[in-house]
Amino acid sequence: MDLMTRARSQADRLLATATLLAGVLVLIAGWLGVSGTPYPAEQLPYLISGGIGALFLLGVSATLWLSADLRDEWRKLDRIERAIRETAWQDSRNDAEPYVPPGRSSGAVPDAKDVADAPDAEAPTARLELQNGDREPSPVQAGDRR
Repeated sequence: MDLMTRARSQADRLLATATLLAGVLVLIAGWLGVSGTPYPAEQLPYLISGGIGALFLLGVSATLWLSADLRDEWRKLDRIERAIRETAWQDSRNDAEPYVPPGRSSGAVPDAKDVADAPDAEAPTARLELQNGDREPSPVQAGDRR
């Protein structure tokens, strides 16, 4: 991967690192200013500009870094969701059925009135039994990829 391409893809982390370094430099400059004088009245401007400025820059740096981490997590979750949606559901006859998100009818899912008319409609598994019919779940072993 080209260096510029990598820098563009990690721009928020580069900016977080730059603000971290700027915050450390401002903190060091403030400390050097405070250490150069014994009078508290002369130290206050260094404390205000150096200390508060450094805290602000360090806070911005932490926020940018966390934002980059969250963006990475969202990308991973999007990839996982896309893979799940593209995976076919196997029934007992080994015929592949596409995944249908909740709220969209494929014609095989009973309407709400059918669920209410079903015996034991109050049972938590009544809707699942109506949707699955006679199909048995396929066994899944650890390490299987489907």
